[in-house]
Amino acid sequence: MSLNNKQIRFLRAQAHSMKPVVLIGGAGLTDNVINEINHALDDHELIKIRVNADDREAKSDIINSIAHQTEASHVQSIGHIGIFYRPNKKFPKFQLPK
Repeated sequence: MSLNNKQIRFLRAQAHSMKPVVLIGGAGLTDNVINEINHALDDHELIKIRVNADDREAKSDIINSIAHQTEASHVQSIGHIGIFYRPNKKFPKFQLPK
C-alpha cells in the first residue's frame, strides 16, 4: 500500500503517543516475531516496533523485511523505532485522509 504525504502525517500524529508493541532483540526477525507483528497489525492497524540492531544497515534491513513479510506500510523510522500501518479490511480503526 502506498501512502501519500497527508496520510503519513496523519499516521505519525496518531502513533506519537504509542509505545512499541513488539521488541526485536538479539535473536533477530524470527517466524514467531513475524506472527506477533501480524497479530498486532490485525488488532491495532498502526503499531510501533523497537528494533535493537547493531548498525543502521542491519536495522534498515530488518525494517524493510518486516514491511515486506507483513505487507504493511512503513510509515516512519526514528532511532530504533519503526512505525508500521496495515489497514484492517473488516473493521478499520482509522479513516485516512485522501
